[in-house]
Amino acid sequence: MGFVGILIVFATVFGGYMAGGGQMGVIIHAAVLEMVIIGGAAFGAYVIANPLKIVKMGIKLAIKAMTNKGPQKKDYVELCQMMFQIFQVLRKEGPQGIEKHIENPEQSDIFKAYPSFMHNHHAVHFLCDTMKITLSAELSQYDVDDLLSADIKGIHAEEHLAQHAVAAVAGGFPGLGIVAAVLGIVKTMGKLSEGTEVIGASVAHALVGTMLGVFCAYGFIEPTATKMAADIESEGRYLEVIKAAMVACQRGAPPIVCVEFARRSIMPEERPSFDEIDKATKEIKKAA
Repeated sequence: MGFVGILIVFATVFGGYMAGGGQMGVIIHAAVLEMVIIGGAAFGAYVIANPLKIVKMGIKLAIKAMTNKGPQKKDYVELCQMMFQIFQVLRKEGPQGIEKHIENPEQSDIFKAYPSFMHNHHAVHFLCDTMKITLSAELSQYDVDDLLSADIKGIHAEEHLAQHAVAAVAGGFPGLGIVAAVLGIVKTMGKLSEGTEVIGASVAHALVGTMLGVFCAYGFIEPTATKMAADIESEGRYLEVIKAAMVACQRGAPPIVCVEFARRSIMPEERPSFDEIDKATKEIKKAA
């Protein structure tokens, strides 16, 4: 949808401009140099304002925002199936039966059967590390709840910093567009003796800088930062689902009840129905 949005922005803005008699050649000719000034200054300011790890993370999350859909309904069904299977092993075989899975999740036959979970490295460590500590120490359900809440907060702290950094770049783009426009006007002042046609073209070139600064800020960078925030929240909800099941497991609930706690914590749009989860868990029992 990110690329669809980009196409809509371009089609409506420049399509309207051309429909009104505008010439795209003027925009294209001026845009290259103006974007060197605006984009270069914006990236330089971004590097000045943030540590290197935040700079890299912001770029990575921005690219992800354009391509990532976030956890879907089928991903949550897989997650519930996986947790049901893990809790079944824990209930039947005890800590020794589950240890080989949580110590080496990449080698686990259970985890490898659910690729959407394995591709989420935060979620893998979130689940496995929690099970390690609950099996090796006496923790109450409230301790596990607090532990997982702190973990979720810590996981997304840097990601929120990266998202705010990209949003700050959007705030600076219009001002840098004005800088580019002023430089264009300064250049125009040296052409006053060359005639109105040359002066007009030079002023138009300068105004493209102002347009690009505002256009990129509100048409691309700020929406990208907003999508980054939505992706972070979406990943957080995925971890909250695991947390709900883990707390229920620590309470001593049977596997199917743990999975139901997880299902109820999924947002309604992605939440599978009770019958869908019931069918999914029965498939696991049948396979076993």
